[in-house]
This record gives sequence, C-alpha cells and structure tokens, in this order.
Amino acid sequence: MRTAPTILHLDMDAFFASVEQASKPSLRGKAVVVGGLGPRGVVATASYEARVFGVHSAMPIGQARRLAPNAAYLVPRFELYRTISEQVMRLLRALSPLVEPLSLDEAFVDLEAGGAAWDATSARLAGEKLRADIRAVTGITGSVGLAASKMLAKIASEEAKPDGLVLIPPGTERAKLEPMSVRTLPGVGPATGDHLRRAGITTVGELAEAGEDELVRLLGKAHGHALYAMALARDERPVVAERETKSVSVEDTYDIDIHDRTRVGMEVRRLADRCVRRLRGSGLSGRTIVLKVRRYDFSTLTRSETLRGPTDDPAVVREAAARLLDLVDTTGGVRLLGVGVTGLADYTQEDLFAQAAGDRAAEIADDSETTAEPAAEQRPAPGERRWPAGHDVRHTEHGHGWVQGSGLGRVTVRFETPYSGTGRVRTFPVDDPDLTPADPLPLVPPVPMVAAVPCRPGGPGPASEIHGASGAAADAAWADTGSGAEVETGPGT
Repeated sequence: MRTAPTILHLDMDAFFASVEQASKPSLRGKAVVVGGLGPRGVVATASYEARVFGVHSAMPIGQARRLAPNAAYLVPRFELYRTISEQVMRLLRALSPLVEPLSLDEAFVDLEAGGAAWDATSARLAGEKLRADIRAVTGITGSVGLAASKMLAKIASEEAKPDGLVLIPPGTERAKLEPMSVRTLPGVGPATGDHLRRAGITTVGELAEAGEDELVRLLGKAHGHALYAMALARDERPVVAERETKSVSVEDTYDIDIHDRTRVGMEVRRLADRCVRRLRGSGLSGRTIVLKVRRYDFSTLTRSETLRGPTDDPAVVREAAARLLDLVDTTGGVRLLGVGVTGLADYTQEDLFAQAAGDRAAEIADDSETTAEPAAEQRPAPGERRWPAGHDVRHTEHGHGWVQGSGLGRVTVRFETPYSGTGRVRTFPVDDPDLTPADPLPLVPPVPMVAAVPCRPGGPGPASEIHGASGAAADAAWADTGSGAEVETGPGT
C-alpha cells in the first residue's frame, strides 16, 4: 500500500437533487426528491433536507410521500445530469490521467500518477482546489476523501459528506477502521452483516480479531480472505482509467399492468429504439439482444438472442426483441419491460443489416423517426402533451420556467432560472400553444472570456484569460465555449 494519501475519491453530494436545487431557486434549502413519480416509482436521490425525514435512495415513492409529504417530487432529467457529470470528469482528468468513474457522480483519481500530489500536504491542497473548481464550474458541491488506498478514500469521502474533505494519514488506517461497523466495508450488505452479528462480530476491529480462519469458516474462502484483508486496511487495488462497459439497456415500470399484447409489443419496440440511441451515443454496437419482462406476479423473465456479429441497427434490434417477446407469456399482465444489448464492440457487422426484414426504404423512413433526439419525444401533439414535474418549459410571454405539477387539464409552472430569485407561479391549460418544452439552462452563467491574442509574445493562453476562474476550472470552462459562452475580444497591442 502507498506511503502517501494520493488516492482521491470524489462523491457529489445528493447529485440529482443538488442539480435540481441549483436549477430552481425556489427549492434551495427545501426537501427535494427525484425519482419515478408513479405508484411503483422509487427514489433516485433525496436532498439532505429530505433525508432528515427518513427518505433515502431506492425507497418506494409512496413511502417517501408519507414521510415527507411537503417535499418537491421531481422527474429525473438525465441529460442534464450527464452534462454536469462530464464537466466534473473533465476537472478530474485535468488532475491525473488515471480517473476511474464509478457512476455519473462518483470517481477515483490517482493524484500521484498525474503529479498533482506526492504527500499529505499536496494531496490536501489538490483536494481543496478540486472542490473549489467543481463549485465554480457546476454550481454544486462534492465531497472528497484522500487516503493511501481506494477503500479508505471512499470511506473518507463518506465521512466528509456533505461538502467536505477528509484525509486519512498513512499509518492511522487501522485505528480509523476498528470502531466502525462491519457494514462500512465494501461487500458487507445486510445479509452478511446479520450473519456476522449472530457470530458476535459487529465492528471492523472485532472482524480483525476473529482471524482469517474463522472468517473463512463463516463466510467462505473468497469472502473470508477478502474481508480479513480489508479489516487490516489492506487494499492494493489500483485506480483503473477505463472500466469496460458490459451492457447497454433501458427499462420502464408501468403504473398499471399492461394486458394488451399489441401494446406490449409497441412498448418493446419503443424500448429497443431508446436502447439503440443510447448504444450509438456511446459509439458502441452489440451482438446479444436481451429482453426483460416482469409479470403481474413479480416473476421476472429474461430472454436473449445472439446475432452473427455486433450491430447498432434499430431495425435489427427491434426485430430481435420482438422475436424474444414471442417466447414470453404475458397473459396475466406486465408491470416492467426492458431491452438491452450485451457483447459490446466499437464496430458494426455490416452484413447484419440483411437480417432486418421488409422493404429497406420503409426501414430507413422508420429509422428517421425512431432515432430522433429524445427532446422530440417530449413534444407530442397539442392535447396529448405531458408535462413531467421539474422539467423545463418556455412561455412566449413569461419566459423560462419549470413544471410544478399538472392534472385535470392544467399545468402549473414556476417561472425562474438558475440565476434569478424565486419566481412567480402561473397555471395554464395543458394545450396552451404559448407553452413549450425547453432545454435546461446551465447551472452557472456563461463566463465572459477574452479571446487569446496570438501576436502578443509571452501573453497568457486562452484558458488563463477566463475571468473568475483559474487552473482546471478555467480549462473546463474553456472547453465549454462552444455551448454559448460569451466571448470578448481583447484590445490588440
């Protein structure tokens, strides 16, 4: 293990909910819950204000509403979350070439590999600068853990929440871990925790005292060896820059079971198209198509079909998913459907296009509709429009706002932006022609920039001429100049 705390773990604070609060001034400091809002929806993220009431991720949304009836309940805006995540990841990659993303809001960084830190002092400075840069670029906060191993860095970042930094000096790891619950260690879930508790082991210190042989007897060879090593603070895992994507999938849970076979087929077709859009967006193709069906009785079935080679053709994926659906009995009703692609590659097998039946001209016409941007799906014909809570809208008279709620033929909108004060609330008919869906606004106002002047010898480069930002934050802001940032031309010399 290292002799310096140069492994950093970043975990953004209540990421989805924090983005929504930063986007909506009226929700700052309030309880916010992001997730599926139907009867079978679950909580994706809860703000810290909502967690006070006992709301947490993966909780059924109905239970969350009972615990926090006055919270704001919003439908996720994943495209916005991905955009913010990309900004954060750019800042991390400015620190080191070894960045291991775990999710949209979490990553490990090897500071030593990038020369950003070599001892405790430089590691702390790098962590504090990262936190400041994240706030400057995105307007939201993240917590940082620093340690000599990945396990300890992650434990430190959890302790740092929210909006903090914790550094575990090398040599103090055992003392830090010993009083902690065994559930703190990776791989110790509720079942393993209960099993250890029945054996009289509740803390990491007791886990180490039990000895390797006893843990192997209790948990099996692989798990016992691994937990004993972790209890002794041993973790030699390196930060891995590239984590291979093993599958791409999408799924929907339905508020009311679907019984009509034709409707089930239409949903599978729609999910296949969404899956292909995500596949293409990642520059990937795949050769195994997977269909997931959860029936009325909660039984879950999966069926798969492997093609001759990888494809990203929507017609091929649709037809494979339809063939798989023919193998599943949906008579009693369906509560969840999913379509996925595995066996991923970064190329396509051209002759697979021949697998798509039907007239190719009709297929191309169909593709032109199904591969449209997701935003187009949010603009159905008047009278059929849906207004998801929390999503952005624009009114020709009142400007930019977001949906507070809709129903009974009306939609309520609060007109405010990330840079305004709390806005006014107005209600409109759901088919009001002056009200349209809108793209999210950046959480931080575009930073005015001064263009570089090449003829000025020794002058600062473009990234250093960004007013109000420096270092990695300036680089990240500079990378976004193509997205509408205002640029000023400095005076010539």
